[in-house]
Amino acid sequence: MKKVEAIIRPEKLEDLKTTLSKAGLAKGMTISQVLGYGNQKGFVEIVRGQRVTPTMLAKVKVEIIVKDHAVDDLVELIIATVRTGEVGDGKIFIQPIDDVVRIRTGERGGDAI
Repeated sequence: MKKVEAIIRPEKLEDLKTTLSKAGLAKGMTISQVLGYGNQKGFVEIVRGQRVTPTMLAKVKVEIIVKDHAVDDLVELIIATVRTGEVGDGKIFIQPIDDVVRIRTGERGGDAI
């Protein structure tokens, strides 16, 4: 099993949820509002007459646990859905997951996803 974490633009979240639902690749997901920066850095704003460049930008982190065979399909689907071609589209991180336990039933491993 793998954990796929995608840091994406907030305005792309609804598109991603719709696409994932239609594709049936994710039975569930965790979504967090996060702040961060990368190559995008920020954008200059004028606040009370002063030029301000925010260093932390609002993003959304989507976490999905999938079986190993579905990782590549999931990653390609995320890229196809959220890519704008502009700086700030985000990143995808893939991590191994040793085990999963569904608290309600006690199921473990792939059955618990």
